[in-house]
Amino acid sequence: MCNFNKQSEETKALIHLFMKKSAETIGGANFLLALIEAMKSKKPNPLMFSAKQIASENSIIKWNKVVFKDKVTVLEEILYSHKSSEEPDFNILANVGEKKKKSIINMVRALAPIEFVVTPQNHNDGGGFSFKVFETIEDDFVKINPIFVAMFFCSAEFTKKALNYEIV
Repeated sequence: MCNFNKQSEETKALIHLFMKKSAETIGGANFLLALIEAMKSKKPNPLMFSAKQIASENSIIKWNKVVFKDKVTVLEEILYSHKSSEEPDFNILANVGEKKKKSIINMVRALAPIEFVVTPQNHNDGGGFSFKVFETIEDDFVKINPIFVAMFFCSAEFTKKALNYEIV
């Protein structure tokens, strides 16, 4: 998931366009990368940060609900099991046992209402952007938003590659 080179061309283009447009709405690529670095500095995971916001020098990300460790653990297990996936558009409910499926569904229910809002510290830099954890939630199909994964689980290097990607 966090290997930009293994993404499909369609996903690379989507991530590139979203990251490029997102960077423009908060003052530029360096502001976006600085925010990602600030998020990476929060241990064990920025999602569990009780203030529900993380700020860099130029931008801030806020969300509307604290995420507890058990939900982050389930999410990390899913991402780790698909870490080297050649097909990033995977259904997180596919090929899992009933017990595991139940914990995934509970995690989806808990995280689905969360919306992340990124805004610049200086309002002259842009209007900001927002995103959710999941791209698709249907009966037996749940797809994680690649932007969420890029912001919270991938390195700043991933984002740099996404920003520099040229759509063919």
